[in-house]
Amino acid sequence: MAPRQDARHDAQPERARREIDTSVAHIARVYDYWLGGTSNYEADRQAATRAAEANPVFLQGVHGNRAFLGRVVRYLAAEAGIRQFLDIGSGIPDKGNTHQAAQAVAPDATVVYVDNDPVVLDAADRLLAASPRGVAYLDADAKDVSAIIGQASRTLDFSQPVAVLMIAALHCVPDEDDPWDVVARLSGSVRSGSYLALTHPSFDWNPGQAAAGVSRLNTVLAQRLTYRPREQVLRFFDGFELVPPGLVRAPEWRPDSAADAANPAGMWGGVAVKS
Repeated sequence: MAPRQDARHDAQPERARREIDTSVAHIARVYDYWLGGTSNYEADRQAATRAAEANPVFLQGVHGNRAFLGRVVRYLAAEAGIRQFLDIGSGIPDKGNTHQAAQAVAPDATVVYVDNDPVVLDAADRLLAASPRGVAYLDADAKDVSAIIGQASRTLDFSQPVAVLMIAALHCVPDEDDPWDVVARLSGSVRSGSYLALTHPSFDWNPGQAAAGVSRLNTVLAQRLTYRPREQVLRFFDGFELVPPGLVRAPEWRPDSAADAANPAGMWGGVAVKS
């Protein structure tokens, strides 16, 4: 693999100075609150509380989604031999981050995180100050594939396999922005032997309760969330071969324990390899 620049140097020093609107809830900060984090504001906490009142599964589901991320990254690093990870829509750094799971298996693993919430990026700067080599954050919108690939190329070698992670990210991309095309363009930027891993919430379980929860979020969030059925989530993997057990409810993807499998998270999850 060709040497890359020090992944901790992201050449975007202005990002921490972007204004943060604390009066409007943001999904990354709501998610942080559900995980027990502190990088959130009153608007985020109110949104999280009201949504969880309508759908209590949210609280357990975010932990189930985080556990899926850990299992997937360990699988990719240990069994698939992946050493490069592009984590898009990464959210606010918390315990169990992608680089922690990957570098616990392979200390030479490189991880590039992508997000565009100023709170995420401020938290990322603090994490990077104490992080090992091989970790970078990019300030970019998930839909801006050319910017993501261009900036990530400073750190990742796209002539070698890369794992693209979009964990609970694509429901933030509305149908009118064609999230399938976004994923297709990302997929076209990586070579054969690369992987795509994602989770996506759905109304396929407990539709009434799930709809009530997301409806409350959509009335106050800066962005609108779109839940999708299995057949639409499956389309994201076009051109890839799903790794067993395929596209399943995320807690049931290679669970470490019966408790993992029993988590009620109402989201699809899968991992696939590009042939």
